[in-house]
Amino acid sequence: MGRITEFFEGTDHGLYFTCRSFFRVADTVISPKLLQVHDHQHNDRRVFLSEEKNDNLIESIICKLYIVYVDPDDIPQAKDRLISNSDFYYDMCYSVACSTFANMRAENDGAADIDTTSDISCEEGKPVADLVTYSLLDLYSGCGAMSTGLCLGAELAGIKLEAKWAVDMNSHACESLKHNHPSTQVRNEKAEDFLSLLQQWNALCKKYVIHGSNSLGSDLAQASNNDENDENEPLPKDVFEVARLVDICYGDPNKTGKNGLWFKVRWKKYDASQDTWEPIDGLSGSYECFKEFVQSGYRDSILPLPGSVDVICGGPPCQGVSGFNRFREHDDPLKDDKNKQLVVFMDIVKYLQPKYVLMENVVDILKFADGFLGRYALSRLVAMNYQARLGMMVAGCYGLPQFRMRAFIWGALPSMVLPKFPLPTHDVIKRGLVPNAFSRCLVAYEETTNKHLKKALVLEDAISDLPKVQNHQPNDVMEYGSDPKTEFQRYIRLSSKDMKDHSFVDARTKEGKLFDHQPLQLNNDDHERVRQIPVQKGANFRHLKGVRVGAKNTVELDPDIPRALVSSGKPLVPDYAISFIKGKSSKPFRRLWWDETVPTVVTRAEPHNQAILHPTQHRVLTVRENARLQGFPDYYRLFGPIKEKYIQVGNAVSVPVARALGYSLGQALRGEFVGDQPLFKLPEDFTCIGQARATGSSVGVVETE
Repeated sequence: MGRITEFFEGTDHGLYFTCRSFFRVADTVISPKLLQVHDHQHNDRRVFLSEEKNDNLIESIICKLYIVYVDPDDIPQAKDRLISNSDFYYDMCYSVACSTFANMRAENDGAADIDTTSDISCEEGKPVADLVTYSLLDLYSGCGAMSTGLCLGAELAGIKLEAKWAVDMNSHACESLKHNHPSTQVRNEKAEDFLSLLQQWNALCKKYVIHGSNSLGSDLAQASNNDENDENEPLPKDVFEVARLVDICYGDPNKTGKNGLWFKVRWKKYDASQDTWEPIDGLSGSYECFKEFVQSGYRDSILPLPGSVDVICGGPPCQGVSGFNRFREHDDPLKDDKNKQLVVFMDIVKYLQPKYVLMENVVDILKFADGFLGRYALSRLVAMNYQARLGMMVAGCYGLPQFRMRAFIWGALPSMVLPKFPLPTHDVIKRGLVPNAFSRCLVAYEETTNKHLKKALVLEDAISDLPKVQNHQPNDVMEYGSDPKTEFQRYIRLSSKDMKDHSFVDARTKEGKLFDHQPLQLNNDDHERVRQIPVQKGANFRHLKGVRVGAKNTVELDPDIPRALVSSGKPLVPDYAISFIKGKSSKPFRRLWWDETVPTVVTRAEPHNQAILHPTQHRVLTVRENARLQGFPDYYRLFGPIKEKYIQVGNAVSVPVARALGYSLGQALRGEFVGDQPLFKLPEDFTCIGQARATGSSVGVVETE
């Protein structure tokens, strides 16, 4: 199926035509298998115009089709009329590059292809104070790294983006986010309960604010009237009187076994410590308190309403694709409850209809079951008439000493400009594989392009300025004790204000305290083992007494000497270290080194099967050192037990990646992007880290599998 653009006679005197292809939904990255998914549907007559052209013999023409262009801005009645009188219709174009579904505006407005370089400096653009504030909802927020980076990047593009709401199940992560973003409405609850709450809240706002109802319902209104008549009568001693309502939730906060709508009540003559959760049907005598809460909550936007959210971001957990899950659902990954949060995420998008969507996830969603979950996410967005674009970004390419490849999906309403993916700013030490089916979605330069990248960062660039600490470090607040040694360290120490103002180029700011510079305290046995690991590059458990490396690089106990023990009497070299990956791994108790990077910052700090020992100190990397590798600013303080802090850091989106994406979002909101290229080059001063240019690069040559 295609649009004929030219007829011509070939050198063989045959008659040919050039055809620009149309793609059906099943011909795109959206797999035919997804057309059988019942939670969304695609119109059978919808097609997508592509840039792909091919020459064909004129005899291959079978029939003429009437395919109409439907403008996304047309009213629904006009669209329906056009579609009903056609064989097929199209409202977007499709490109294999970054699996892009985008508006046809470039074609209809006559915009030509442009260079991918942004010539706008970070220091140019409109003063942020003069601009409207855009709202952001951070789902599965963790401690808030993704929204933090997005807001920082948007600020550099001249857009004020504010994280107004955040949702996460982890109470410690919520505490961290609330501390660092005091104005954000942080909700510690399940995403599916949050969606139910949004639906209930919307109904309440419509009834008591928009339509101005004066009742909670006939029974509640009658109860309210009775209360007004009896307001001067003293209450019985065993009756509590509502002072005001202070919060709302959907779920089961009192563990009754039944979900529903609940309100947190502040009782008269009692303080906040005596607040209780009460079901809505238990508030029949508190109409005025109820009405005041709904009206003030509506004014203060304590919860988002459909159409009120500008941006939704989030990384719904998809643990069902993990290689550690032996019972994965290959045939239908959505049957696995561990993947259901992707459905919930898209359901929230469908309900709130934000202008923009940004979803992050592990690359395994593009590998497992032929990329079913990644294709599903794109399919849901396109079925909701969102423009969509998929990209795989490597954290190290944006100025971090870790590789960490992640998948990102942009969504944009038809009325908005679809953001592009920012090209790398730094060289990177390559690791890992790109799934073949999505190789065109890697955010990287072409091999033939002159890249001019900054040199790859290594461990020394990120953490060499941090003070020495012991295996047992009780204090989570301390002084730096020395000046920064690298540009990365100078930047990461900045205050929130200086990062947003972009004033760190010349300014000398007052440094704050150093937070969370604590390692996971190893038990006595492990600490004794670590103290015997040599302080040298590549040192690991194989350097301990009593082991040797046999054939095919396989480690084994040395039979010629007695097995060495630690003070407790347990083996110096544990059995699990010897047997890990059939004896071929050198990761257990391995030291990192100053000129190395890490593959990915993970959620745990035990050294039993990963390289996480400090280069020169007898301990694992601290929470703050891991946070540095993720690009967290030093001002970002974390809360909870130390293991929970490692989890928060390991689960986070790398802040520099989110910052680059935030700049892209800001450019899209300002309408700066034109043309159909899916990638763009960040301004030269975007990172403001004056490192020498790399003479060569491994970016763009990541191996495929």
